[in-house]
Amino acid sequence: MGFLLAIVTALFFPGIILRVKSIASGRKGPGIMQPWKNIWVLLHKESVISTTTSYVFRFAPVLYLATILCAILLLPFPGMPSLLGFEGDFVLFAYLLALGKFLFILGALDTGSSFEGMGANREALYSMLAEPAFFILFGTLALLTGHTSMQQIFESFQFAGHNSYIIGFIAVYLLIQIAMIENSRMPVDDPKTHLELTMIHEVMILDHSGFDLALIHIGTALKFAMYGLLITNFLVPVGGVLEMVDGKVGIVNHAGPVWLLAVQVGSCLLVQAAFAALIGLMESFRARKKLVRNPQFIVTLSSIALVAFILVLLITFKMIR
Repeated sequence: MGFLLAIVTALFFPGIILRVKSIASGRKGPGIMQPWKNIWVLLHKESVISTTTSYVFRFAPVLYLATILCAILLLPFPGMPSLLGFEGDFVLFAYLLALGKFLFILGALDTGSSFEGMGANREALYSMLAEPAFFILFGTLALLTGHTSMQQIFESFQFAGHNSYIIGFIAVYLLIQIAMIENSRMPVDDPKTHLELTMIHEVMILDHSGFDLALIHIGTALKFAMYGLLITNFLVPVGGVLEMVDGKVGIVNHAGPVWLLAVQVGSCLLVQAAFAALIGLMESFRARKKLVRNPQFIVTLSSIALVAFILVLLITFKMIR
């Protein structure tokens, strides 16, 4: 279910971002499906391959997309197991994405272009700095819940009490920021820039065209939907829906698993749409940081994750002798 929802939400995710940015800037803008219309056009075009490249450049877009699809297979849907989940699966999840990024960087370096090499260098640095925040976050959740499988972590984590709301807020914030960094969006990168000296992701795909370029754009849309599904697992309850009962917010089960599944699917789509709209708003009213400030900003995410880790140590009395 999670894999199918990621595919479905990837169809409208880039379009919602564009629509929100158009509305925020007072323009009519393109339709929601315009990014996929562009991808459809690219899929029917041949790729132009430079004579200076090798098989690494040719296979990089395919393997990049394949690693993202495999990573999505590890993600659960609220109340449902993932297709390939196991104990410690978040480690494989992170390194599948790292493998795809590594192959993508190799493809950019294979062109022999100094500009693409410069962009690949920045991409590798930012991904390396963002990785500790992800592992500290999931290590914190594993310590809190006592589980190392993403499905069991999300099933065990419940919003009950001030501490859980703080940890949940930090987790959602970090996932949003990591998604922006991994997809080279504001404030780290600007997908609309055309100055090679300040480009990161866009300068890495300058030599890609046609079908290969379409695969890269599809991978970007799926990666956004993938992080949105992670956020959904935090916000959508597993066994029911959030309602006010006797003046308190709690999880309430209603009649029938079909009704519950429909509510959870609708909630997932709503969270994904809100995530896409939030990205559009942030990119509309947020300036890109200077390149020299980006590493400092990314390292700060690990510090925030450490705050949640220390809080969990205090909650579980592991810091008290």
